[in-house]
Amino acid sequence: MNLLESIRRQIVPIHRDGYLFVAIFAVVTIILFFLYAPLGWIALALTLWCAYFFRDPPRFTPLDAALVIAPADGLIVSAAPGVPPPELGLGPEPLPRVSIFMSIFDCHVNRAPIAGRIGKIVYRPGLFLNADLDKASEDNERNCLVIEAMNGRVGVVQIAGLIARRILCFAAVGETLEAGQRFGLIRFGSRVDVYLPPDARLLVATGMRAVGGETVIADFRAMEQPPRAFKRS
Repeated sequence: MNLLESIRRQIVPIHRDGYLFVAIFAVVTIILFFLYAPLGWIALALTLWCAYFFRDPPRFTPLDAALVIAPADGLIVSAAPGVPPPELGLGPEPLPRVSIFMSIFDCHVNRAPIAGRIGKIVYRPGLFLNADLDKASEDNERNCLVIEAMNGRVGVVQIAGLIARRILCFAAVGETLEAGQRFGLIRFGSRVDVYLPPDARLLVATGMRAVGGETVIADFRAMEQPPRAFKRS
């Protein structure tokens, strides 16, 4: 492997929705360097952080229809039954739920936790409470998807946080997603909840960290079996 190829492999691409923000930060940095160099250095650090925030690294997703994959990078703040938002239409009873909190240092690209067809997308305005609080699932602005998978309907909820003010969803009703496929992005601190059918067995616990598109968070089989293949996405 030559030097250029080695460098290329180390560079993580930036998501297209981050280009404008990085460009604005860069322009402000140049202006501040002309006006007052110390502020320019601070702005440069913020520009590098902005590029880092909007990173979109490739992931290797297990190819196994019985597995549920983490939809986001971050800290698992809940791995216990929870009542799904009413707009999902999944009923009033608690379902297995995994909640992943994304800090401003986590990758914010959201990925499908399981393969299936999108049966519903519902946006609901709300508050901007700290996303690692449990009541954020009920009160915060959110975008809800229902994925009709082989093992049942799975709810995925993008939740805005204390700093986040923009939830992006690139998917559409009727579209078929593959496990690990990018479907959305939330800007600057947020959370993603996954609601699973009752027979799903959670494989993670509160306090663990998840890698979107790679970490297995649940299994629909009675006995855990290792996946036999992976796909790069």
